[in-house]
Amino acid sequence: MKKLSNNFDIVIEQAFDFLSPEYAELFDRSAATAFQHPVWLHSLYTRLASDAGATPLVVVVRHRATGALAMVLPLLRIRRGPIRTVEFADLRVSDYLSPVCSQDVFSQLLDDADACAEIRRLVRPFDLLRMTKLPDGRLPIENLLAASRRVSMDTNAYATVLVAPFEQWRTSAIDRSYQKELAKKYRQLQKKGALSFSCCNDSASVHEALDVMRKLRGPRFQAQGDGDLLQRPEYFGFYSDVANRGLGAFVRLYAMKMDGEVIAAVLGLCHRGSFLIIMSAFDIDGYKSQSLGALMFEQVARDCIERGDQMLDFTIGDEPYKKLFGAQPSPIWAITQAGSTAGAIALFALKQAPWLKLAAKRLSDLRLLPARTPTPTR
Repeated sequence: MKKLSNNFDIVIEQAFDFLSPEYAELFDRSAATAFQHPVWLHSLYTRLASDAGATPLVVVVRHRATGALAMVLPLLRIRRGPIRTVEFADLRVSDYLSPVCSQDVFSQLLDDADACAEIRRLVRPFDLLRMTKLPDGRLPIENLLAASRRVSMDTNAYATVLVAPFEQWRTSAIDRSYQKELAKKYRQLQKKGALSFSCCNDSASVHEALDVMRKLRGPRFQAQGDGDLLQRPEYFGFYSDVANRGLGAFVRLYAMKMDGEVIAAVLGLCHRGSFLIIMSAFDIDGYKSQSLGALMFEQVARDCIERGDQMLDFTIGDEPYKKLFGAQPSPIWAITQAGSTAGAIALFALKQAPWLKLAAKRLSDLRLLPARTPTPTR
């Protein structure tokens, strides 16, 4: 017979309302990231989960005495080939994953053995528990779920500290010779026509920028032997929904135009003084010698500083250009836990033969891929 916690009520709510006032209040006082924002998770569960063959597994913890939300653990059940997995609500669109809970309440949960046992019972059954993209210094979810120690992933996140005024940040963050090079290329770009840079402020400008992003990214990723998530209707719908719902508060979509036509765009999330870049696109073929991407990121940094942002977060990925803007790496972590013999065999094989990671990644994406197309990349 299971023993229930005296302090918390813990249930699974598949249809949990992420747009509810109580979740917004919990999120605001939590240690969660932008990728657990109400708008982000609402759109992910309603627009992407069913197409990926994923079943919502939302662990909801409430204070027994008051009924107030204490923690929400946004998970999914997904069958990856023959393996039943439990993982964070990600579906390849999120960069940082975290429980939605304050540090203090999380510590209380860890001290409550019965609460931990109930959470672990509710997330079963699974062959493999996979928790990836855990930011450095965040809540130790491995302790809550009795999983193995976290290990660093083979990629990092990058962010640069912003200081005002813009000229001071540029001097401290960007190499002097690169500053001169960008200034020269910006002058060259201005000579090509009427150049403008702005932040989208209505649904029409959002649709225009996202549509151009889709057109520019398609050939680029296809040429690299990969595909792009924006080419798929459900993902384009997801990003469009997030952008429109969060515009002016949670989301910024920047566009650079030449003679009224979008030639570059950057989509990002605003969270606690940081702007997190999640997607970008540039007309590289039309402006091959202008370093359009670098010029766009410089303009984004300028606008962020003028708005009072303290951090420009380039999120996950070891692309060299990030260091050109003074971005520093921070590790990203993952935890795994086998829940069956099949899961233990799969986990052992991965640890013993690193070359299987690519095969495992492809297997994990089977439910996300349309027939006979390359693996998509955000």
